Amino acid sequence: MSTLFVCVSCREGGQRLFTAVKERVDDLNVVPVECLSNCGRGCSAAVTASGKWTYVVGRLDPDLHVDDLLRFARSHAAHADGLPVWRERPEHVRKNTIARIPPMKAIP
Repeated sequence: MSTLFVCVSCREGGQRLFTAVKERVDDLNVVPVECLSNCGRGCSAAVTASGKWTYVVGRLDPDLHVDDLLRFARSHAAHADGLPVWRERPEHVRKNTIARIPPMKAIP
């Protein structure tokens, strides 16, 4: 199961974004976090899962982008490596992905 971390300290609606996402989802783990250090780019969220790539997405407007964020998070969950096909990602996510972080490998 993918986890969606939503920054609730974003001044431009982080708590509203978290609440809107939480109200619309039962198939993802949604977790509030205090800061994703992306303050200059509006509301932010990160999507991750064990053994999968992690994405940080910014400029999320709680009134406009909840469906895009959820569609992307569900697509992330559906792909074994967490790499949804670029052109299948919502446009807002494609244009506002801040970082893509490789999966952690177990260190012997």
